[in-house]
Amino acid sequence: MEAAEQIESRVRGFLAEAEIPYETIDCRPDQADTAIFCEVFGIAPESSVNTILVASKKEPKQYAACLALANTRLDVNRTVRKEMGVRKCSFASFEETEVVTGMLSGGVTPFDLPPEIPILIDSRIAGDELMWLGGGSRSLKIGVKADDLARLPNARVVEGLAG
Repeated sequence: MEAAEQIESRVRGFLAEAEIPYETIDCRPDQADTAIFCEVFGIAPESSVNTILVASKKEPKQYAACLALANTRLDVNRTVRKEMGVRKCSFASFEETEVVTGMLSGGVTPFDLPPEIPILIDSRIAGDELMWLGGGSRSLKIGVKADDLARLPNARVVEGLAG
């Protein structure tokens, strides 16, 4: 089994164990980036959620997985930094994201992250609308109800996380 297939299998297992209903869309890796995915599959950007790993600047490194709608931007310099309790933070590099999460950019998902990584969810991601997120690889997207994201272990909804 390839690494991508192993991650996808763990993600599906996580969702089943958490009793979170979900849908899937299989895509080619070159369709995984949000703008392309939304265009190809007819998904509105406000129904697509990016999972972005943010890292503290100073050692020991601290991380947070931030969930924001595709049509918004994370407030890294204020809200995310404050929620992480650090003086400075920034987006983790593609390489750092892969090492910390085991997932490639474009496929990062809040499902099956290492348990020490908090999940910060922008408060706009709420309700029973289906939201599309990475499925752990660049070949899978997962659709879940927005409110189910707040039920994830280690997750908290944050007002003003993105704008």
